[in-house]
Amino acid sequence: MTRESADGDPPRGRDVATDGGVEDVALDPWGSAAVSDYRKLFEQFGIEEFEEILGDVPAPHYLMRRSVIFGHRDYRRVLDAMANDDPFAVLSGFMPTGDPHIGHKLVFDEIIWHQQQGGDAYGLIADLEAHSARGLSWSEIDEHARNYILSLLALGFDPEEGTLYRQSTNREVQDLAFELGIEANFSELEAIYDFDGETDVSHMQSVVTQMADILYPQLDEPKPTVIPVGPDQDPHVRLARDLAARVRYFGVTEAYASFGLDPDERPVLAEAYETLTERHPDDTIRCSDAGTYLENQREAGATDVTATTLDGLITMCNEAGKEPLRPRIRFIDRNATEAAFEGLIEAIDGEKRVYDEHIDAFELDHEEAEALAREVELEHDGYGFLPPSSIYHRFMTGLTGGKMSSSIPASHISLLDDPEDGYDKVKSATTGGRETAEEQRELGGKPDECPVYELYTYLLAGDDDEFAAEVYEECANGERLCGGCKEQAAELIEDFLEDHQEKREEWEEKLDELDISFDTGR
Repeated sequence: MTRESADGDPPRGRDVATDGGVEDVALDPWGSAAVSDYRKLFEQFGIEEFEEILGDVPAPHYLMRRSVIFGHRDYRRVLDAMANDDPFAVLSGFMPTGDPHIGHKLVFDEIIWHQQQGGDAYGLIADLEAHSARGLSWSEIDEHARNYILSLLALGFDPEEGTLYRQSTNREVQDLAFELGIEANFSELEAIYDFDGETDVSHMQSVVTQMADILYPQLDEPKPTVIPVGPDQDPHVRLARDLAARVRYFGVTEAYASFGLDPDERPVLAEAYETLTERHPDDTIRCSDAGTYLENQREAGATDVTATTLDGLITMCNEAGKEPLRPRIRFIDRNATEAAFEGLIEAIDGEKRVYDEHIDAFELDHEEAEALAREVELEHDGYGFLPPSSIYHRFMTGLTGGKMSSSIPASHISLLDDPEDGYDKVKSATTGGRETAEEQRELGGKPDECPVYELYTYLLAGDDDEFAAEVYEECANGERLCGGCKEQAAELIEDFLEDHQEKREEWEEKLDELDISFDTGR
């Protein structure tokens, strides 16, 4: 039987099915593989299409408008907070293993945009991860950390309204990681990250530290929190959502009888109850009635539910016999103290039934029940975490083709590159052009396969959608040739780097005023 994870997300896994089989290590946070078909992420891992909610985003960033940000998980929660002027947060981290480059700028921009929308913004340096997973020395980490923070500030992050920190010096994060680690085990990390007997303990510990990072903005108060990442980081997001649910005092779900239901069983029994209620509106519907109904559905071949799920439900309904089948909200005791459990019993108004490990309430809807459970938990020193949300951006193609990589200097433009070197890299970049100018004019170029066009979309066109569309159309129609296009892009990247580095120099003079250290002394 398929089981959902604690927060209702699809089961975790490391592979993404493709039309040609399975693409291995497709969502590996430390791998180098790119995701070849983003559509499969919607099907396999439950990532939702961002385009469906774009109309609800206030003044959307151009990365959203141009579908560079292509997916999300539970982002509506953040949009509701924006719309209602409620607290929300944004957090993302940077592993300081090299110079920040234009691919990292995507995340910088996403953090800054959410801060401008009123969110509490957090930028963290994942130095423990860099040391344990990549083996960098602390002196190297210190230098790279400084460069990441300088670029974030130069691009518009407001340190007075936001929070900057390093994993290694944040004791609250480390304490939270210790508590979260109680809810995780090696078998789980092995399944998610392909860890094995050769994986060192510090690497595993760094994963739990990242879970603490993701939940850190909620330590003072639960609030919607969005994590902007590439899709390769989705395993971290899903594990964090699981752990956020596991450390909660109470789980809140829908039920229909005294026995519990798995997420795949619940809608089947709900459909049976609704059908029987419509057929017999004046009668008390009993569990045995539902068992008979489901048996008839199975015999008639009128359901596509798996045999395992259906057989289990029929057995439970028949064993419950004459027990009335009634919708109710169930509060499940996960980690509640005795005082918190008693406090919840007292707080539930109306009809309720109390069992050893759960409470059934008959006069609350799901949203009211979630709010009540969180309120009682906070009153009794619990975390009350909300499951973190996430948005996903496409990977930038490297200037030489393939994935942009910090380890291949020619594939990316560092934010520290000399502006003239940035110019030269763009001029030498691979394009989506035809073999000859004549073919280009006749057949048009292929901007969808062109790293140089991506530069316009992701960076060089800025907020000017008309300019980005003009470049695309001129290329596709054969009006724009690669030589002139690269010359324009090279000049724009040179201007960008000059401006960015001037702003970095301005912040360099004020860096000592910030509450973050770039000398660990380790």
